[in-house]
Amino acid sequence: MIDNKISIKGDAVVDIQRGAIGHRAIWTGLTYTKAREAGMAEQAEKFIREAISETGEFQGAEIKAQCKEPQNVTCFAETFLTPNVLKTFEIEFKTKTADRVELEFHHCPLLKGWQDLGFDDATCEKLCDMAMDGDRGIAKAMGFEFHLGDTIANGKSTCQVSFFKKGK
Repeated sequence: MIDNKISIKGDAVVDIQRGAIGHRAIWTGLTYTKAREAGMAEQAEKFIREAISETGEFQGAEIKAQCKEPQNVTCFAETFLTPNVLKTFEIEFKTKTADRVELEFHHCPLLKGWQDLGFDDATCEKLCDMAMDGDRGIAKAMGFEFHLGDTIANGKSTCQVSFFKKGK
């Protein structure tokens, strides 16, 4: 059972950002489920993954251009994970070094959007993995590796995400 709790409440900027992210998730979720209803789930997943991955690579290139030290994973994390993003996803740093950043997300506004639509846990888990192609694309553009561990959509208490230098 998915428990996508929030503890940061009443922050106007965070609430706006969560709403925008959730709205984006609703579009993606409905696109996928409408295609699935039409018997085109595999094709839709392919297109959605490609689009999300390309979006991540675009965003990653922007982040890389903003980093003073783009090979430094800490610099990347501090550029990518602004204070508002940290609060929006309720992110906790577990490791933060020049070689590796390990994060735990305690809330997911994308998942909340899918839950608000009443999607079952399996659909939420599928959509979550598709959405993570954006982060995979960001890592690729930065020249980093990416690892997704547990996820809230998979019934765990947090999402465990790592960005790290190749071989580290």
